[in-house]
Amino acid sequence: QVNLVESGGGFVHAGASLRLSCAASGLTFSTYDASWYRRILGKEREFVARMRWRNSNTEYGDSVKGRFTISRDNAKSTLFLQMDDLKPEDTAIYYCHVIRHGLSPKYTYEFWGQGTQVTVSP
Repeated sequence: QVNLVESGGGFVHAGASLRLSCAASGLTFSTYDASWYRRILGKEREFVARMRWRNSNTEYGDSVKGRFTISRDNAKSTLFLQMDDLKPEDTAIYYCHVIRHGLSPKYTYEFWGQGTQVTVSP
């Protein structure tokens, strides 16, 4: 069974740092694009960061660029999100997401974690 488990969330004050982890199992993690998304209370889910499997290129949402850093350890099937200079507006549930695009929909797979709460107070 494929499973993605996020951890590392918590309650911090503005300016603090947190590192989120996403432990993947039941899949060949290294062959998947891996991303972080977040859902702020009362708002739609938004893209945070992505690291491609093929070339390790990274992408970031405008609101976190320069403050957050995505990385992955394929040997440990783990995705990370280093969050620095946290702001109250970063308060959200953060979700791990992986996807592999095959040559047909039959061989395209994607999975979501359950999320981890990050709360940043002023």
